[in-house]
Amino acid sequence: MQLIFSIITQKELTEYLQNSEDTIVALATPAGVGAISVIRVSGPKSIEVVDSIFEGNGRIINAKTHTIHYGKIKYANEVIDDVLVSVFREPNSYTGEDSIEISTHGSQLIVQKIIESFLEKDVRLAEPGEFTKRAFLNGRMDLAQAEAVVDIINSRTEASLRGARNQLDGILSAKVDSLREMLINSSSMLELELDFAEEDLEFLPKEKVIERIDEIVIEIDELLKTYAFGKVIRDGVNVALVGKPNVGKSSLLNYLLKESRAIVSEIPGTTRDVIREEFSLDGILFRLFDTAGIRLTEDVIEKEGVFRSRDAVKNADVVLFLNDIIDGFANDLYKELKQLIKEDKILITVNKIDLLHDHIIECDVQISAKTGEGIESLFKAMKQKAIGSENYSEKGAIVSNLRHFNALKKAKQHLVQAKESVQNGMSGEFIAVDLRNAESSLGEIIGKVTTDDILNNIFAKFCIGK
Repeated sequence: MQLIFSIITQKELTEYLQNSEDTIVALATPAGVGAISVIRVSGPKSIEVVDSIFEGNGRIINAKTHTIHYGKIKYANEVIDDVLVSVFREPNSYTGEDSIEISTHGSQLIVQKIIESFLEKDVRLAEPGEFTKRAFLNGRMDLAQAEAVVDIINSRTEASLRGARNQLDGILSAKVDSLREMLINSSSMLELELDFAEEDLEFLPKEKVIERIDEIVIEIDELLKTYAFGKVIRDGVNVALVGKPNVGKSSLLNYLLKESRAIVSEIPGTTRDVIREEFSLDGILFRLFDTAGIRLTEDVIEKEGVFRSRDAVKNADVVLFLNDIIDGFANDLYKELKQLIKEDKILITVNKIDLLHDHIIECDVQISAKTGEGIESLFKAMKQKAIGSENYSEKGAIVSNLRHFNALKKAKQHLVQAKESVQNGMSGEFIAVDLRNAESSLGEIIGKVTTDDILNNIFAKFCIGK
């Protein structure tokens, strides 16, 4: 079993060596009743333990890797279920160690009895994300790829799935590792010069150092620019439908969803709470929040609805500010919105153009929630507000994770400091330290440099069984 000996903490290494001797088990499919359930077992005793409770044609302990065997799981002379047992021997398994996957009928009782039989044989329950954590520590994937596993599981649209898939395939990792290698080469040359300080040798001219730093900073800036797009692809877009009562917010929501989700009435204040729905547009998940009309009211329930509307605005990525073409632009409400959210997030929209075709109000887009006129233009405007005008693609190296974004920013800061040190004629020691710090920041993304806090925070987000 090959362990990644990158820069990890001694505590982390000790903990891993202790825990790697454990054999772990967990349900890998969602809990509940279904056609089948899959129980995953991994660790040095996994094949031996399964063999002790399996009865079929041949013994599991003699089975070759990547083979499937039909038989029965028996415990205390009682047949628990007919199963299929998939065998994966180290290092060619998901975790990099001996692993078994048992497919059973989807009964919670069957799953419970099989797992209990393992627990009585010195096998423990897996912690959240422990299978993937072992895969990372055994060199089966780097840390960015491990995080992509969660993104694949949580993907809701084709674009989010493609983006997560490309990260799992190592497109971002390869880019980051390439920049990291460039830094290692440069800092190594500077450190070598220090060993020959008395000979006054220069292995890497200072102008070449600045050139290399500028080159890497440009690459990092390009990655940083993709974050807004990557975050949208990964997490979706929160859109708050805001406007005075009766401007057509609920009608627009119903039109976009192609169903009567919200009550539509000529009586102002019909919507008393925030209604949340989702739809996909060009592979991007949009979460629509139909808010109560924001106005002064003495109605206790409507007051609460207005309060929640303001909260929805604060948390929105895009505010679709709806105005009535007959009543005109709601200037007072617009001023209030600008106090709650940045102005560039507000998409000014005019509704009911079917009533006054020739009337013009200054806005971003004009629509009719009743007839659907202008809806395609609204879609384009919503998408542009969400991802900007840059023409990025989820098929390339995209930053979608805040941890990666912050690590890249730290790397850039260290590089800027290194460049200033070169320009100010500082000793090579200072320059080399800054370059090493930048390299460490990049290493955090792919797990070449980790801490207990980073790993615990990442894998705690995984479900048990993954």
